[in-house]
Amino acid sequence: MTSILIVEDDERIAQEIAAALNDHGHEVQIAGTAREGLLMAAAGSYDALVVDRMLPGGMDGLTIVTTLRATGDDIPVLVVSALDAVDERIRGLKMGGDDYLTKPFEALELTARIDALLRRRGGSGRETELRVGDLELDLLARTARRAGKTIDLLPREFRLLEYLMRSAGQIVTRTMLFEEVWHYHYDEPTNVIDVHVSKLRRKIERDGASQLIHTVRGAGYVMHAPD
Repeated sequence: MTSILIVEDDERIAQEIAAALNDHGHEVQIAGTAREGLLMAAAGSYDALVVDRMLPGGMDGLTIVTTLRATGDDIPVLVVSALDAVDERIRGLKMGGDDYLTKPFEALELTARIDALLRRRGGSGRETELRVGDLELDLLARTARRAGKTIDLLPREFRLLEYLMRSAGQIVTRTMLFEEVWHYHYDEPTNVIDVHVSKLRRKIERDGASQLIHTVRGAGYVMHAPD
């Protein structure tokens, strides 16, 4: 699962961006200032950054980009800004941004641009497809196919399936799924996981297809292809 850092001081906008990226299957963290964002970017292992151009505290978003580039960090960076003049966009790109998106923007455009940045970097070995048996998951197109047939998945179902496929052959507990896919701490009994896994099973194991998701009694689930 890709991890993206958002550096944005407007809490409402930051949460909207985070929600869009979460729904698109990305893990997200948020920094509210340029200094915090720079420290997190330098210390973390993110797949991409979404950086607001104008930030409080005496350091703007482009300073983050130039500082990272000076250290040889080539992480993809999408600069977002209300400054929409052509010379401002050119400046953002010349200073190391990989793409520049002006505010306000649609969530679909944001996620499409992030996909494009990740796809470009995918040429250096980034994983873009998962396979378990005859089940295929395209992480860039966000599509699933089994035996050549397209499977219609909701965003949450896609993230659940992605996590199970990345963990193929390993037992994953309900706690792990709740925290990694739902981003909540699992602190009380709930059948949310079981309900979603059941729905996912019906979609990927339809028409007599062999079982891929197996229940491990008292533990959780494990995904593997038939022997």
